[in-house]
Amino acid sequence: MPLTPVELRHQELKRSLFGYKRPAVDRLMTDVADSFELVWRERAEFADRIEALETELKRHQELEGLLRQTLVSAERAAQEVKERATREADVIVNEAHAEARSIKREAIAEKQRLMEEAHRVRGLLRTALEAMDDASEEERKDRRDAPQQAAEATRPGPVLPQPAAAAQASAERTDPDVRRLAG
Repeated sequence: MPLTPVELRHQELKRSLFGYKRPAVDRLMTDVADSFELVWRERAEFADRIEALETELKRHQELEGLLRQTLVSAERAAQEVKERATREADVIVNEAHAEARSIKREAIAEKQRLMEEAHRVRGLLRTALEAMDDASEEERKDRRDAPQQAAEATRPGPVLPQPAAAAQASAERTDPDVRRLAG
């Protein structure tokens, strides 16, 4: 059975026939009681310290649990943000592709329209050039025939059109756009 320092101080030893040296044994008992009292106090302090450390450990464990939950929540939130950003990026890329296709279709349609317009203008220019060539040909013919016409002009007969009038008449027979270009 364990004894406390106070109980040790009040312990009385029985004497035997020859006895013991009372002052030496009393000093020893006092030293043992002092030493035991010191160990008893240290043990109490350590018990208090252990209790405080266990309380602090429990608080740290709770904090660790909170930190783990926070970390898991942060990782989950980061993953969700990443997935949302990926979805938004996909939507933006798809919209960009659709816009690119639309622009490409418009460009192809514009190219086709310009090609048709260029073809039409070429046709008009060809017609105008042919009309000009016909007019020039008639003018040269009229110059060659001018001496003969002068002679015929002195004699009565049908009146022939003038070279400028012939070119104008030829231009009027062609497309209205050619007339605009020739004019």
